[in-house]
Order: sequence, then C-alpha cells, then structure tokens
Amino acid sequence: MSADNLQYTSLDEIRDIYADVNETFKSGATRSLSYRRHQLLQLARMMQENITAIEDALLADLGKQRQESTVAEIGPIVTGSLHAAENLEEWAKPEKPKVEAWRSSWDTTIHHVPKGTVLLISPWNYPVILTFLGLIGAIAAGCPTVLKPSECTPATAAIIAELVPKYLDPKAYAVVNGAVEETKALLDLQWGHIFFTGSTRIGRLVAAAAARYTTPVTLELGGKSPVIVSPDYDLELAAKRILYGKVQNVGQLCVSPDYVLVPRAVSKDFQAALKKVYAEFFPLDPLHKDSPWGRIVNEANFKRVKNLIEETRGDIILGGKSDDNLRVALTVVAGVKLDDPLMEEEIFGPILPIVEVEDVHEAIQIVADRPYPLVVYTFTNSNDVKEEVFSKTNSGTVVLNDTQIQLAVYEMPFGGHGGSGYGAYMGKDSYDIFTHRRGYINVPTEFEPFYAFRYLPYTEQSYKVMTAAARVDIPSE
Repeated sequence: MSADNLQYTSLDEIRDIYADVNETFKSGATRSLSYRRHQLLQLARMMQENITAIEDALLADLGKQRQESTVAEIGPIVTGSLHAAENLEEWAKPEKPKVEAWRSSWDTTIHHVPKGTVLLISPWNYPVILTFLGLIGAIAAGCPTVLKPSECTPATAAIIAELVPKYLDPKAYAVVNGAVEETKALLDLQWGHIFFTGSTRIGRLVAAAAARYTTPVTLELGGKSPVIVSPDYDLELAAKRILYGKVQNVGQLCVSPDYVLVPRAVSKDFQAALKKVYAEFFPLDPLHKDSPWGRIVNEANFKRVKNLIEETRGDIILGGKSDDNLRVALTVVAGVKLDDPLMEEEIFGPILPIVEVEDVHEAIQIVADRPYPLVVYTFTNSNDVKEEVFSKTNSGTVVLNDTQIQLAVYEMPFGGHGGSGYGAYMGKDSYDIFTHRRGYINVPTEFEPFYAFRYLPYTEQSYKVMTAAARVDIPSE
C-alpha cells in the first residue's frame, strides 16, 4: 500500500471523532479501573492475535525483518500492557502525604485523575511501538485517545486503523489517518495532553500549537546520540554492540548510535574490529538480492542519506553503496572531523562516523559542548570515566557498555532533555504523564477557633501570631 491509497480521515470525521471521545471522557466511562484493565488486556490481545499481519505491514513499509518487528515493536506492547494491567490498582491509589501536626486532621490526599482526551502523534520509523507504548499510559490513566499514525508507513497505518476499533472501545480510542492537513486539523483542537514522537522541527510546531490552549505536551525527539569508546574496554565487543545498535531498523531509530568518539591511539584497532564484526553480521552483502537488509522509508529520506555519503570528507571504510530499492548499505566512515556534513544533524540512517580524539577527556568535552542528546553511550570499565561522563555531560539517558537496550528497561523513564525533547514515559512513567495529581483537603468546622487571628481587622497580636513562621530559627551551617 502506498501513501497515495491510504484512506485518509475526512475533516468532518475528525470533528465527529473528537466530539465522541470528549463525550466519553465527560461521561466518566474511562475512569473505572475495571474498564481500564479490560482495555489494556484487549490491547495485548490485539498485538498477540495479529502478529503475522503486523509483521507483514512492517515488512511492506520498511522491509523490516520479522524477528526485529516482533522483538522491537510487538512484544513490548504485549508485556507493557500486561504490566500496566497488573499494577494499575497500585498506581491509582490515592497518596496520603505526611503533613505537619497542626493539619493532621484535614484528610490531605492526592488523587490521580486523568488529564482528559489525548492526541498521540507517532512517527514512521517504529510505527507500532511508538503508537501503542504511549497509548498504554493513556488507557491506564483513564484518558480517551486519538491516534495519528504516520502516513509514511501506510500499510501499518491501515492495519492500526483496522484493528483498534475491533479490540478497543471505539467511543474512547480512535484512529485518524492523514498527512499535514489532517494533523493540523487535530492540532487546532483542544486536548488534555498531546504526546508527539518525531523530529525536532515538527516538535516545535506541535508545542506552539499546544501553547494556544496551554495544553501539556510530551515531546520525544532525537538528536545526535554519541558513543564514547575508552581504550580500557574490549574493542571487538564494543564494535559488535555499537553495530548492533546501528543496524536496528537500518539506523532509522532515535536512539541509534549517531557517531563514535575514539582515542587516536586505538582508532585503527577499533576500525579493524568493526570490519570483523561487519563481515559476521553480513555473510551476504547488504545489497545482495537475497539479503534481508531493510530499506529507507521513502525516496526523500533515501536521497538525504545518499547525499550525506557523497558529501562527507571522511574515508568510507565499509559500505557506501545503494540500490534502486531504497536500500543503503551500512556505511562506516573513518577520519570524520567535527565540521563534516555527517556531524551537522541527526543522521537517522545506516551511516556511522568515526571521530578520532586525543583521549576520553576530549571526547567527553565534545559531547558536553553539543546540544543534549537523547542518550550518551559509553564503553568503559573505568569508574573514573563513568563518573566523568555523568558529571560533565547531559542527556536523556546514559548507557554503559551497550546500545539500544535501554528501551527494554520499562522500570525507568525514557525521554529526552533539552533539544532531544521533554517528558518521559515507560512503565509507571507512562501512567504518570497522562495523570493529574489532584490535591484534596477537608478542613473540619471544629478547626475554627484556631483561625481567630487570620480574620480582619488585623492587630499587633494577630500580626505576631500569623507571621511567626517567617521568624523561625535558621540552623547554622
């Protein structure tokens, strides 16, 4: 299926869908924990019962291998949905914060309430998991949701539109398909929360649209996620794990290793290790007709990636070629300088630049001087190097001695920082971003005698009593 024949949602339908999900929210139907749990289990069933069909769609759109599709896109939705269903009651428990003794009778409570209807805009590179991971949190929080898949992956967008109303409550969870016009129509509406995954450029537009209604936003963007290789680490193992992260979805992944900083003294050995691992990963040339190597999503991105290879001033030591099927071989470029075209923006494709530095300290300084990435990868056995990375750089996440695997750790938040986005999700954090912590107190009538000094007219005595908190003793340092 091409983007030209994907059935787009009409603007009238968008308005009707918006009215329906808002009416469902106002009715209170999604607030019941049993309702939310049922929808979460249905989402897990939707994934599990349609594995082959979803794999087929991802294969059609991206040439993605079936194992990668199910491991990286389908499996995490099943496990994530089940995890949320199992923990929902605990997550939703009202909090009873500890208060000062004089307010102990006020029944101070923090309730978790849904923010409202959610707009979830997902990208083309991981069109299943990056649609439904956010939805898990929205369902758990009790928020009806409109999903807007990417038109760049039409087969996947079509199957999402087909399956969602079959498994989930169609009055609460709906799919809008379309491109710029349809997305703009959605952003013109008022939402309880907007969750966007995609480029920084579009993220800014989404944030600006949300600002019209002071709508809270989660922006999951990207950036140039660096890899620092310390000489103390096993270079061949580092090469293997770095290339593993780079080959996922043909490098079209927001946490893909974007460039490698390696000390000059071990650069040649590291390059040799990359060549050895490359040969192991590709017994067939990536562009061989029988190779399962995936492709770039569309012609525009294909040309962009090809141009990067043509424009680099580095030395291509592996790959560098492409074919007429939108495939670009995994390409490793050595001798890349900081002003090279490959270092300007996020690569988002199968190109790995190698930047030589004097030592690890220079590598850390380079990372520190650049915009905050989504993740900093570091390969080292040294606690000193680890501490220097932590103390001198900033990023959404830090990963030691592996790449991409942080996406499997749903017990910690995943998200960007600064230019790589804001807001974080995964596991309970997915529930939290769609939940408003609503404070509640009940002040007893019997408390009135203690209020004697707060009322007009003020006196010297009332001033002394009511301002006592400002005059407490401050501990000496």
